[in-house]
Amino acid sequence: MDELLQRTAGLPEITLAVGDTLVREGESGDGLWILVSGTLHISKAGMAITSISRPGAAIGEISLLLNSPYTATVVAGAPSILRHAADGRALLVSEPAITRLIAAGLAERLDFATTYLVDLKHQYGDAPGLAMVSEVLDQLTHRQGPAARPGSVREPNPDY
Repeated sequence: MDELLQRTAGLPEITLAVGDTLVREGESGDGLWILVSGTLHISKAGMAITSISRPGAAIGEISLLLNSPYTATVVAGAPSILRHAADGRALLVSEPAITRLIAAGLAERLDFATTYLVDLKHQYGDAPGLAMVSEVLDQLTHRQGPAARPGSVREPNPDY
């Protein structure tokens, strides 16, 4: 994502200290951030998902593109510097090259997720608890319907 860093060089930068929260899941906002340096921890529904330390990673892009509240909580895990577009939608409309780079990043993540799920299916087949992998893959590869709703229809407190 060196190109995304190059194309956002004119944006103002903000600094986060360890433990500072950038965005909270469920809150609304129009910001878009590009990581310059540092580490960010991502959690969803209180569960740690991943850490991001790759310069050029975008934060807030999913919410902007879906016109929805933030889909995860992002907290600095190390001192971090980010470029910030307060009106991320305006930036995406005015800079098609940035939009294309963000779309490519999202496509890479979707490809990784679907490849991972296919690998799980190959390794474990229809083992209990993984039978839903085929349905998830189908939804990921063919979804073109109404907006997705977060949540699950699974038993919230299974016996395992």
